[in-house]
Amino acid sequence: MVEIEQLTNSHLESVNNIRLTEEQVKFAGTAAEFLLDGSETTHLHVIKSNDVIVGFFKLDTAYPANYRFCPEGSLGLRAFAIDKNQQGKGIGTAAVKALFSYLKTHYSNYGSIYLTVNCKNPGAVACYQKGGFEDTNEQYLGGAAGPQYIMRGNIA
Repeated sequence: MVEIEQLTNSHLESVNNIRLTEEQVKFAGTAAEFLLDGSETTHLHVIKSNDVIVGFFKLDTAYPANYRFCPEGSLGLRAFAIDKNQQGKGIGTAAVKALFSYLKTHYSNYGSIYLTVNCKNPGAVACYQKGGFEDTNEQYLGGAAGPQYIMRGNIA
């Protein structure tokens, strides 16, 4: 069973043990970088599979202020990552699906969620689509790792 929780101090050691492939670090950053990015507008979360932390992601409530394609009243999903030893098991897709019910409960004042995913990362694109995101058929060209697809999901 895949669950999502907001990061707490009790999660720190487990998050620090999450390892990504070199290719994924280009897209999502390291676990240490993830842990440094929490703020009032960047909420850090963990992904659990069978009560074991296997991934992490950020919810960005200020995303519309930084990305013109994201309308007010929307969230941004950033740095979504699953440990390299847990990939290929369907956990990523299950986590994306779980994300939508989590958002309906904990972020119900937002109508939609946006993300960008690198065009060179077809596995992530497929994961997001299977989990409930749709391609907006637009691209974001301001990313450090190259062109990115813009994807959107409905929360409400």
